[in-house]
Amino acid sequence: MVADLVRTWVAGWAVSRRTPPPVEKPWGFYIEVAGNADEVGRHVLPEAEESWVRSAAASVSVPRTWMKMPGEPEEIESWLSQGWVMEETGHLMAVDLMATDPVAPVGYTAAVETVGAVTYARVLDAAGEQAAQGQMASLGEAVVVDRVMTEEAHRRRGLGNFVTRTLADRALETGAVLGVLGATDAGRALYETLGWKKHATLTECVYRP
Repeated sequence: MVADLVRTWVAGWAVSRRTPPPVEKPWGFYIEVAGNADEVGRHVLPEAEESWVRSAAASVSVPRTWMKMPGEPEEIESWLSQGWVMEETGHLMAVDLMATDPVAPVGYTAAVETVGAVTYARVLDAAGEQAAQGQMASLGEAVVVDRVMTEEAHRRRGLGNFVTRTLADRALETGAVLGVLGATDAGRALYETLGWKKHATLTECVYRP
C-alpha cells in the first residue's frame, strides 16, 4: 500500500512541478529538477530497503541531490554514505475523496483554473491580492495535492482548509477517487482535520559533500 502511494506521489509531483517524467532506477525513481537553487534532482524510493538506500546514495555525485523514502530517519541514517545530511521529515498522506461543496470565507473569493493535468486554486482577498493557493496533478483515479500555502497575514482563517476541499471537489468531478500528498508537520495537522490519514513518515536527506 505505502509503496503504491509513493509511486503515485512521485508521478503526480513531477506533473505538478512540470519536471521531466520520473526515470526508473533499480531502487525507485529519479526526477530531474531544473531552476531550483536548493535541489538539482531527487531519488524517491518506494520502500526503505537497506540495499536500495545504499545503492541510491552511492550513485550520487552531484551536490544538492535529494533522496526521499518512507521510513524512520533513525534507521535510514546509518545506511547513508559520507556527505549525506538528514533534513526534516515529512508525512505521506492519502484520503478517499468526498465532496464537501466548500464556500470561501467571508471577504475572500476563489479562482480555479486547470492547465493540462494540473488544477490551480487561488484565494484572493478583498483587494484582489493572493491570500492562499494550492494545486493538484490529475492521474486518472488519483490526484496529488501540492503547494497548499496561505500567506502569513491570512493564516488561521480556514483558507488552507478551503483550498484543499476545493481541489478535492474538482478532483471528484474529473473521476478521481483517491488523494495523495506529502505534508510538512503543519500541513499534516490541517489535512488530518479533513480526514487525510498518514501512511508513512517521509525521510528526506540531501547530498552536501
